[in-house]
Amino acid sequence: MIERAVEDIREFSEENGLYERRILVLFSGGKDSSLALYLLKEAGLDVSALTFFHRWSWRETLNWAMGFTKSLGVEHFLVDVTDGLLREAVGRKGPICINCKKVMLWNAKWFALNNGFDVLAKGDNANDKIIGALLDQCAGDIRLCDIPRIGIPFFRPLIKYTAEEVEALAEEAGIRPYRMYEHARRRQWREGCPLQYIDREETVTPELMDLAYGANYEISKLARRKKVRMSVRVPSFEIMCWDCDGEALSEAREVISRFMGGKE
Repeated sequence: MIERAVEDIREFSEENGLYERRILVLFSGGKDSSLALYLLKEAGLDVSALTFFHRWSWRETLNWAMGFTKSLGVEHFLVDVTDGLLREAVGRKGPICINCKKVMLWNAKWFALNNGFDVLAKGDNANDKIIGALLDQCAGDIRLCDIPRIGIPFFRPLIKYTAEEVEALAEEAGIRPYRMYEHARRRQWREGCPLQYIDREETVTPELMDLAYGANYEISKLARRKKVRMSVRVPSFEIMCWDCDGEALSEAREVISRFMGGKE
């Protein structure tokens, strides 16, 4: 499967002049973006990685991402978006993922344009929702989109692969990202950052962001030890877990009791 995927990218890249362009991959360190980066590198494209992080990002996944790009011999840029995220998110209703994506998209655009990159690449697969997004403006093949509003083309080498196919390709390539054992918002491994667990309709504050990080960091350690997927919403302290038994839930309640401040 890997050989076929790499060959498909080579053929598409030759047809669309991508070998004459510098490509910057928006690289989270998750399975999709890791596979996209790996395939583009294997196809012989001029590719670099860009990772955004903020004060509440998981440091473990960032460390894994840095090791992965080093193993590929890929140039890797790290950009701290804490200040921009605070400006966009504080005072708004949670969760803040949409605000964070906005900050990252526009930072990616200007980083690419200011540093001589011609194309941005993403790890979107066929299961990702794209209706209503900027990338719906694609006039032709959805793998490569020229978006006037953004001002730089987007390349999505995995967009025609299902999530299951991406899993199989990543396994064949030996790509096994560090897991925080988050519950996530979908059954598939779709981890992100702890700020996604701020309760909906809750007004976001820096203190609430700190709470989301602290509580979920401790819960993730329990989840990893129990080999279950678990997260906690804040400030409601609702525990979410895949495959938890009574013992795991009891230990989780003990963990979050330290963050509840007397709340029952």
